[in-house]
Amino acid sequence: MSLPLTADFSKGSDANIGPYIVSLTNTSKDAIKVSVKIHLSVSFHANTKDRNISDHVIGPGQVWTINDLAAADTLTVTADGFAPLELTVP
Repeated sequence: MSLPLTADFSKGSDANIGPYIVSLTNTSKDAIKVSVKIHLSVSFHANTKDRNISDHVIGPGQVWTINDLAAADTLTVTADGFAPLELTVP
């Protein structure tokens, strides 16, 4: 079953929150607890290439934004009982 989320990418207007932002909207009538793994397209040698955000609840009809994304970063959004949602920052 597909995750009941829509994704909308936008460019950040503030350099402190990153060049790209994704807004995930819960289109279901139930709250969903999601985790996101971000595979960074650009990283420094001393840093990990992945960023993990675990156990965030998005209420019905609510929007959750994730900032500090770069072009070509890939995101995997997962929730129990749903197929993973794969996204790539444009």
